[in-house]
Amino acid sequence: MFGISVGEFLLILVIAIAVIPVRNWPDVARAAARAVKFVREIIWKITDAAEEIKEQIELEKPISELSQKTMDDMMSAFRAPKKKKSK
Repeated sequence: MFGISVGEFLLILVIAIAVIPVRNWPDVARAAARAVKFVREIIWKITDAAEEIKEQIELEKPISELSQKTMDDMMSAFRAPKKKKSK
């Protein structure tokens, strides 16, 4: 979780409980809940954007493959030696 281990997180939590007065705990809990909600919304937006990009790439992939195949076919036609007609 954010590059810290469970033990480090628990230590930070214990220190926060010891330092923050009891009357401020509800405010701290609300602020923490807002922060978690904000981070979740950002993660959802990033995930949605990534999915849209992935879908767009999937849609463009067949087109690029088709254009590459067409280009390869055209280039092979130019490279192929022409057969002379016999009279």
